[in-house]
Amino acid sequence: MSDQPLLKVRNLSKFYGTRIGCNTVSFDLWPGEVLAIVGESGSGKTTLLNCLSTRLMPTTGSVDYHMRDGQYRELYHMSEAERRFLMRTDWGFVHQNPADGLRMTVSAGANVGERLMAIGDRHYGNIRQTANEWLERVEISTDRIDDQPRSFSGGMRQRLQIARNLVTGPRLVFMDEPTGGLDVSVQARLLDLVRGLVNDLGLSAIVVTHDLAVARLLSHRMMVMKDGHVIEQGLTDRVLDDPREPYTQLLVSSILQV
Repeated sequence: MSDQPLLKVRNLSKFYGTRIGCNTVSFDLWPGEVLAIVGESGSGKTTLLNCLSTRLMPTTGSVDYHMRDGQYRELYHMSEAERRFLMRTDWGFVHQNPADGLRMTVSAGANVGERLMAIGDRHYGNIRQTANEWLERVEISTDRIDDQPRSFSGGMRQRLQIARNLVTGPRLVFMDEPTGGLDVSVQARLLDLVRGLVNDLGLSAIVVTHDLAVARLLSHRMMVMKDGHVIEQGLTDRVLDDPREPYTQLLVSSILQV
């Protein structure tokens, strides 16, 4: 593991007029680390994720990213083109609704291949072979490579979206409720797949979820948000097994009572 953080977040805030989206959030994310951001709807976790991934500009604060050349760049000082290139190459973003992260009217193979073309691969045979390999890796039959995602089940669409994001070998993946809306059995299969890929590839990931079981299975560390503030953070097992804040205790106990 590198001795330098991949991401350095300092005093990040986003306000919508007088309403707080997130307020003075600071943390470091390390290479190979998975961080879960948890909380109820309206807690600010998705706003924070969108600021971290530059989909939303913060009101104040900074996010420094450790580039492949060893230099730190402040994300909000980059040009729009630089940020877009980062999103196509070094980062991935897995949406809760796969349709938001896929092109539904082109083939599964083309969905994966587009990311490769974005980093300069132009050899059709290589692109198709790599797409085939990634479909296998996310447990989609390769005879579906020419089928459009709209003919896929929800779980298959989500696995295809994951393949599309990981094919370029990103170092950081943002996930917004990656198992939301899926049946429990489909969720379990997807979580096993994601956990295996994250470990195999040495990925860093930031996962937003309201599901503490997802946080426990996927993450090393956890931040609990309430009303736009991080009220508790620490190693995932520690936070879930010995929550210190009353709000976190309530979240954990509500899961146990279900």
